[in-house]
Amino acid sequence: MWEPMGDGKKIISLADNNILLWDLQESSAKAVFHSLGRERTIKIYFRKMESTPQLYPDCHSQRYHCPRLGYTEHEIYCIENAHGQLVRDLDFNPNKQYYLASCGDDCKVKFWDTRNVTEPVKTLEEHSHWVWNVRYNHSHDQLILTGSSDSRVILSNMVSISSEPFGHMVDDDELSDQEDQHQEDKIKEPLQDSVIATYEEHEDSVYAVEWSSADPWLFASLSYDGRLVINRVPRALKYHILL
Repeated sequence: MWEPMGDGKKIISLADNNILLWDLQESSAKAVFHSLGRERTIKIYFRKMESTPQLYPDCHSQRYHCPRLGYTEHEIYCIENAHGQLVRDLDFNPNKQYYLASCGDDCKVKFWDTRNVTEPVKTLEEHSHWVWNVRYNHSHDQLILTGSSDSRVILSNMVSISSEPFGHMVDDDELSDQEDQHQEDKIKEPLQDSVIATYEEHEDSVYAVEWSSADPWLFASLSYDGRLVINRVPRALKYHILL
């Protein structure tokens, strides 16, 4: 993943239980790494630039000093035993502060409020095998994508813990005449937390899901069968969210 802020010269990658931080301004053959191990625990760090570069790791104060870039990591909080088995992935809600989602080998997707990490706010148990990925929709964070070793992609609607629990307001000029007529004809009911759709186009483990950065209703999934599948949010759900 590219650094979301700044000049776009840094990339972070995950491989062999290590987090690698790459600085494109330096040698492309070097990276600062942090070993993850096989963790069931979620640890969140705050990273800041030090005025004076540190030269060694400090193992006693739970800080990691980057000898070349001058960064220091401070552990903000830790969710012990967040999952019964290995934690595979997590994603922060882009529109609602303090909320994040995690998934793991216990087949569960859990939603956390970082102000109180003793228990998850919500738990989804729709997959039958390891859950590799979880992703919030950047525009409508009630929409959650998950991919799993059960070869399925599941689209869920977690409206109760979203930033839009009462719906999304749009201007009239955002809707076409056809959509406007649809709004008048439709009997509106409040959306509930639920699984919206299950996609079974893959024949092997789905290890990556991602929302489009340009179209909030478009998403892709990638699996070990070599297939890249692109899908859209069902039209009925789109209208229900927008109207």
